[in-house]
Amino acid sequence: MTPTYSIGQLAAEFDLTTRAIRFYEDMGLLHPERTGAGGKQRVYSAKERTRLRLTLRAKRLGLTLQEAKEIIDLYESPRDTGVQLSRFIEVLTAHRQRLQTQLADLQANLAEIDEHMQEAHALLAKQPSKK
Repeated sequence: MTPTYSIGQLAAEFDLTTRAIRFYEDMGLLHPERTGAGGKQRVYSAKERTRLRLTLRAKRLGLTLQEAKEIIDLYESPRDTGVQLSRFIEVLTAHRQRLQTQLADLQANLAEIDEHMQEAHALLAKQPSKK
């Protein structure tokens, strides 16, 4: 028998709120089965648990949820593995370039802060000491 999970079980396992999981569902990243009266109870399969794990991994990498969905969906489609890997590399390359730009901006900001701190220390050193 294939294991299934409730929304509460997944929330506890991945340290998420049930609201976050429902949001991922609204974004099309997860597709749980609906059971119970009026289909209000969500039942997640092992496949959906894996999709959630991959979504969270993509998020940690800094990918958008749309990029995560595209990549995860590629692996579930009956397409050629080469196409999937090429698209994955494209997404990662674009993301890496964005991060490199952000890193350069942060390094420039840190250099400017260091400069201002040196100037402030120099001015402070020139101040007469109060006793």
